[in-house]
Amino acid sequence: MQLYDTLTRGRQELPPAPGPIRMYTCGPTVYQRIHIGNARPFVISMWLRRWLAERGYDVTLVENITDVNDKIYNAAPGHSAVLAAQASQWYIEDTEGLGLGRPDHEPKATETIPEIVALIEELVRDGYAYEAGGDVYFRVARFADYGRLSGQRPDQLEDDDPSPFKEDPRDFALWKATKEGEDTSWDSPWGRGRPGWHIECSAMAEKFLGPSFEIHLGGLDLVFPHHENERAQSQAAGREFARLWMHNGLLEFVGEKMSKSIGNVASLHDVIEEWGPETILVFFLTAHWSKPIDFSDETMAAAAARVEGFREVFRGPSEPAAAGEWERFQAALEDDFNTPEALAVMHGWRDHELLRRALDIFGLASLAERQDAPPEIVELARQRQEARAARDFDEADRLRAEIEAAGWEARDAADGFQLVPR
Repeated sequence: MQLYDTLTRGRQELPPAPGPIRMYTCGPTVYQRIHIGNARPFVISMWLRRWLAERGYDVTLVENITDVNDKIYNAAPGHSAVLAAQASQWYIEDTEGLGLGRPDHEPKATETIPEIVALIEELVRDGYAYEAGGDVYFRVARFADYGRLSGQRPDQLEDDDPSPFKEDPRDFALWKATKEGEDTSWDSPWGRGRPGWHIECSAMAEKFLGPSFEIHLGGLDLVFPHHENERAQSQAAGREFARLWMHNGLLEFVGEKMSKSIGNVASLHDVIEEWGPETILVFFLTAHWSKPIDFSDETMAAAAARVEGFREVFRGPSEPAAAGEWERFQAALEDDFNTPEALAVMHGWRDHELLRRALDIFGLASLAERQDAPPEIVELARQRQEARAARDFDEADRLRAEIEAAGWEARDAADGFQLVPR
């Protein structure tokens, strides 16, 4: 299997099964309900884990929760811990609603403070970091390979976190001294404070996956500075860290990136309520993981139609697929995890067993399940059938309208009738 790697700007081949394949995905910073775009890296990670397991790999997936961060302090001054705990629970509940299960480990930054402090101490000891005013900063100039992941030129970087304590404007914080209004802090060799964002992920990844692992995943907007800084600090500390970097394209809302900061968001919770988890998952299948994906009523309606198309296959008789069809599906996913191509292959199948097996990879096995109408709807359909037999078409039409108003469609069948959700 080959996957596109941001670091080398080309495809890299995974080691043969059983691997192992260890994967780390940057999860959310929890200060409100996640939006539908935040769900994309979660979905891609869970799908990739399922596919690799199907192919015989020993897979471990870690996806963190960032529960201490400037954004959380700003959203709830003096009460950030309460908000982070509540928003963490929202995140678990909302992603649980997708029906894909959970990653193997979901560490929180606040649960990893000893490992974070120990890693910073190593960097200070080896001269890659320095303490100033209770803060600790990473020396960017000391790490010669800085900028390779993102393509940024170190001599052209701007200071996005100004501080009078920095030796170099490009340096970034590993530890921050406690400031007024911040309600969470921990002891450290540099005084009370809390970790910077980037060091949290380096420590959590190492805690659960070791000093090197196969795949690091996250949104394209994290390449710089977050992932560039993760890579720099971990490799400066002597870790190989991630061997392959997968960055998913962003979800776009009416042509622009969906962002909590500018307010053009649709929460995952609300989208599940409106469209259902199956439609969301099929929607994500329609675009290659590395490309942007447009979110709109039109694209969601198109995904809903595809969902209904799959359900319709299972309402009809199964037709054996031609030889080599599963291999076509497999080839699409082995080719940079090309889900749009795999989806196209699946749409050509009428083989129930084969289609159910493929749908299950993406958490869509529910589309193969029979949906039984309530007894009262079955009774209305029986009365309609009798009315039609008696050629009382006005009564048959009235009963059909009542059935449809209840959300069902009565179809004539050789053995009587078939009830299908509308």
